Amino acid sequence: MKKTASIIEKPWGHEEIWAATSRYAGKILFIKKGHRLSRQYHNVKEETIMVMEGTLVCEEGPARVGEAITRHVMMPGEIFHVHPGTIHRFCAEETDVRLVEVSTSEIQDVVRLEDDYRRIDPDNMPTYPPQSDK
Repeated sequence: MKKTASIIEKPWGHEEIWAATSRYAGKILFIKKGHRLSRQYHNVKEETIMVMEGTLVCEEGPARVGEAITRHVMMPGEIFHVHPGTIHRFCAEETDVRLVEVSTSEIQDVVRLEDDYRRIDPDNMPTYPPQSDK
């Protein structure tokens, strides 16, 4: 069955959702130079990304309050896997970035811890995810 992708504008760029089923989802994310997504985690959603264009800075962690954030500088063809509960943030510091994401179907499962675009409700501040063995 032939389908058309859905484009969702975001303050940092846009998402192109090309697959959304009850079992998996596929997106292409375009992040404008100088922008970044929320520092976030997912309760259930599991995802893998691959950089297609540009240089992505993928921030991982901290796993616990007070620990350091690990910065992964990723080039086209490099892959990063996000387990549920992993705190992460995708950044386009020096170039525009295009990446492909495949994930489980829970695309609305986003817990924002920090956000440059004020998309966190100050009256409902999120907490860090439960500790995981991942």
